[in-house]
Amino acid sequence: MRQLAAIITEHNYQYYTLDQPTINDADYDKLYDELVALEAAAGVILPESPTQRVGGELLKGFEPYKHRSRLWSLDKAQDAEDLLAWNTRLLKAINDYNAKHPEEEPLPQPSYVIELKFDGLTLNLTYEDGQLVQAATRGNGTVGEGILQQVRTIRSVPLSIPFTDGIIEVQGEGIMRLSVLEKYNETAAEPLKNARNAAAGALRNQNPKVTAERKLDAFFYNIGYADGVAFADHREMQQFLKDNRFKVNPYVSYRDTIEEVQAELALVTERREQLDFLIDGAVVKVVDMRTREALGYTDKFPRWAVAFKFEAEETTTVLESVSWEVGRTGKITPVARVEAVELAGVTVQNCTLNNIGDIERKNLKHALGTLVAIRRSNDVIPEILGKADEEPGAEIVFPTVCPSCGTELEQRGAHLFCNNKLGCQPQIIGRITHFASRDAMDIDTFSVATAEQLYKDCGVRDPADLYALTYEDLIKLERFGEKKARKLLDAFEKSKDRELASFLFALGIPNTGKATTKMLADHFGSLDAIMQAGTEELVALPDVGGIVADSIVNYFNDPVAVASIARMRELGVKAEAERQAPVRQDSVFSGKTVVLTGTLPTMSRDEAAKKLEACGAKISGSVSKKTDFVIAGESAGSKLTKAQELGIAIIDDEAELLRLLGEGAE
Repeated sequence: MRQLAAIITEHNYQYYTLDQPTINDADYDKLYDELVALEAAAGVILPESPTQRVGGELLKGFEPYKHRSRLWSLDKAQDAEDLLAWNTRLLKAINDYNAKHPEEEPLPQPSYVIELKFDGLTLNLTYEDGQLVQAATRGNGTVGEGILQQVRTIRSVPLSIPFTDGIIEVQGEGIMRLSVLEKYNETAAEPLKNARNAAAGALRNQNPKVTAERKLDAFFYNIGYADGVAFADHREMQQFLKDNRFKVNPYVSYRDTIEEVQAELALVTERREQLDFLIDGAVVKVVDMRTREALGYTDKFPRWAVAFKFEAEETTTVLESVSWEVGRTGKITPVARVEAVELAGVTVQNCTLNNIGDIERKNLKHALGTLVAIRRSNDVIPEILGKADEEPGAEIVFPTVCPSCGTELEQRGAHLFCNNKLGCQPQIIGRITHFASRDAMDIDTFSVATAEQLYKDCGVRDPADLYALTYEDLIKLERFGEKKARKLLDAFEKSKDRELASFLFALGIPNTGKATTKMLADHFGSLDAIMQAGTEELVALPDVGGIVADSIVNYFNDPVAVASIARMRELGVKAEAERQAPVRQDSVFSGKTVVLTGTLPTMSRDEAAKKLEACGAKISGSVSKKTDFVIAGESAGSKLTKAQELGIAIIDDEAELLRLLGEGAE
């Protein structure tokens, strides 16, 4: 059975990954059928068996999965001007880093690698000791959804890899080839509109058999987390992926200057129609890994990469009406309703108009009932570009009072605002929903519908009101049974322990994002210190300008905000910064380099690593002559062998490890 599994896996690799078949279909089927028969006769199925790619059970839902390393979005360049602007920022960042670190070897002038930007569903695969143990969607970049059973159906995804020295997270894109989509639609009861939605829908279908029917493919291009391996540049990482049997797209281009990059991007744009899969642009990255590490990230993007997007698709349609929506900050946003039209594979009926300044700038004030040009790009809500003919239409009337609460609106710049933040329903519901969101207080099962129901039936008008809700309040609500009520109350209770950075983000302080709130929490260390900080003190912090500083000071000078925070703290919300325990200097591990391998009986590697770091240890992913200790659990592999060869101290008993950490019996 092991021999058959290995032979079939090799044929799968040659066929699905390398596109170089080494056996005809009939002979392949004989091998596969023989393995199925042996498994049935023996009553045993090997973990690596290729017969297990499609699970038989309908899944009940997707479990959240926290990525070991964040999956970042990419900054976008829509044209040559944007690309050059990104490169100017890149060169400045490199020069600034070199000036600030004269003691280090200077970062080199950048060279660039260009790869295709696939239009499918991002995948993050986790391999531990060579085995595929999890596959997840991108989610919000920090937490995704586990879709292991669906991803196992993709034949070009290896279930096991030669690298067995640690844990790695490999990122790629699940796609449906255009030729496969065409063939699928020939017999499908409901034809699929486009390859992107077909792939995304299949991977998020709770029946893996449906996923398997779509015959998806995947390309891999990045290693986000690596324990036990490191790379000097992008070439090394790509070779590692190939050596470990990941399907890497054959197109890649290395260039020395940004002018060469521009020329290559023009060629990619020309060739896109010849491909058998969708791409929506190309990705430009710095080749050198040390430069990537040194330049790091903004709140959203790596500074060392940019996505060059193809020109968006455009069409014309009739502008039917404009409605006005109220956001959580009181900003009034116009939303255009257009005559339904197909654009970039989707049916478009709503378009963004940004604000009243946008309407006037695009000469749309008298455009109702006329033809307008619309554009869709980057999978966002389409935007109206302007009028498509000279015929005047009916006037778009700007509101003077809030469409929700009737309060007179105030114009600030190009935007209209409702200042009735305590009595305007959409603002209140928006603030409460934001407060409970995943990146904020992360209140499980909470949604906009929950916020609306609690507003209507429980009088919730402020985030603090959530923590005053009781079982009796919830059980009387429509669609709230005992289980749902208990679960929501438990989620409220659990959220009280969220760290300070999440709490600050949950407050929705104007002009502050996750990066700013994290920096404030790290710098000040307490909520009281932040609430008392002045503008001058704030402006002195990294990436805090005058507008952001004023927003923070004004927010904490607002009596309503201060009262809400005080009430939340009275109800048990801690809002405390993460406490870093002082690093011990008297431990056997102080100043020592430690490598973890294998599985410990009661601790995960992450838990063990944190305990060791608290004792002053430096955790390394690979064994070398500089390693002082190797902690070896069950199924320890080549790291243990190498440690034995080098004569490094090995701790292979968890009780002994706990004793040395000061947690076990003397």
